[in-house]
Formats: sequence, structure tokens, C-alpha cells
Amino acid sequence: MRQRLSRSLSAFILAALFAAAPLAAQAQQSLTLFAAASMTSAMNDINAAFTKETGIEVTPSYAASSTLARQIEQGAPADIFISANVSWMDHVEKAGQVKPGSRFDLAGNRLVLIAPKDSKINEVKIAKGFDLAGLVGEGRITTGEVTSVPVGRYAKAALEKLGAWQAAEKKFAMADNVRAALVLVARGEAQFGIVYETDAKIEPGVKIVGAFPEGSHPAIVYPVAATKEAGAGANKYLAFLRTPDTAKVFEKYGFTVLAK
Repeated sequence: MRQRLSRSLSAFILAALFAAAPLAAQAQQSLTLFAAASMTSAMNDINAAFTKETGIEVTPSYAASSTLARQIEQGAPADIFISANVSWMDHVEKAGQVKPGSRFDLAGNRLVLIAPKDSKINEVKIAKGFDLAGLVGEGRITTGEVTSVPVGRYAKAALEKLGAWQAAEKKFAMADNVRAALVLVARGEAQFGIVYETDAKIEPGVKIVGAFPEGSHPAIVYPVAATKEAGAGANKYLAFLRTPDTAKVFEKYGFTVLAK
């Protein structure tokens, strides 16, 4: 009798384990990505390729790095974080939310001045002393919020270095992120915008009229890391970001590849 009960119990446990196994596997077949808004187009392509190769679905959330960093700090369930600057990744890391040893520099970008596609201005020489305020006249300039959004921080740093910030500051309309700034220019609601080159290249409603000298602002670097609560698939995802195929996607959209 005891032997039959023991066998029945063993069979029950095995059945329960087999039933739970698909659920456990299913739980590992998805990742949540928090990435800077300027990464949207490239990461959508990369995520699709990663899912095709591994079967792991990626759910992305794109926004300003500042917004995403604060959400992670408050416990948002992200597996991977890609920031548009080093300082917001530093912020998350100092808060203890980054998996040790997972962080590396992924890509780089460039800062440009854009105008609506039908603007009469086609080329602006951006150098020390250039008069952005005079150029825009009674119009508006847009970029990301300069106190928090990375593109806005880069823009302010560049304009301060070139001596153009003080006169132009009052003419700025701040946006929540770089993609929002791009839309304002494409719609003609702002006469100029300061955005990343990669964003400007994918928006048919704008044109690049000038490029900021590299030395005028801190280098634009996108670090990536797994969060401390990242699932098992995060390591596969980070490894995938270092592959030649991923590098080709970044290059297609105009990013500089930094990951080795």
C-alpha cells in the first residue's frame, strides 16, 4: 500500500514539474527594453532580428533617458537599459540598479541643426560666435529639455561653448525627448531644432542645415547594461548587441559603432 502511494506521489510530482516547465520556459521568452528615444528605429530592427534568432520577444519602451532612468530607479521591471548619455547610466548604476559587469558603450552619434524641409535656409556655418538668436529671428528653436534630456544637455553645452546660448535661450521651446523636437520642426512649429544626426536622417519633413563641431560638446555615447533584476535572456541580448549584424544596423541608421 505504501509502495503504491509512493509511486502515485512520485508520478504526481513529475506531472506537476512537467506542467510547470513550459510556464517557466515561457517566462524566460521575453525581455523588456528601456531605450533612449533616438534609438527607436535601430532598436526595432535589432529586436526583430534577435527574436527571429532566439525566439525571445522584446518589449521596448522608448523615452528620454532621464525618464527611463528614474523609472528604473523606482523599480520599473526593465531587463535592459540603453541611455543616450553616460550620466543617466551612471545615475542608475549608483542607485544599485545595474547588474555588475554588464555595462558597455554601445554606439555614438552626432549633433546637428535642422530646419523644416521647405526652409529657405540650406546651410549654416556653426562655429565660435555664430548668431543662432539672430538666425531664428522671431521664430522658435527646439531641442530636448536642457536640464534633463540628453540631447538638450548636449545642445546647451555646445551653444555655451560657442557663445550662442545666452542670446538664444529665450527662443527655445523645450521638448520631452529628441523625437518630439523632431516633430515640432517637421510641422513647422519651430524654425530650427537641435537633434541627433540619426533622427534627422529618418524624418522626411526636415533637413540638416549645420553640424556642431565635435569639440563643442561632450562626446555622444550610448551605454547599455542589464538591470540587477534582469532575466536569463538578458545576457543573450547583450551578446547579440555586439554582433556584426547588429553593427550593420547601427551603421545603416548613422550611428558610430562602439561595441567590440
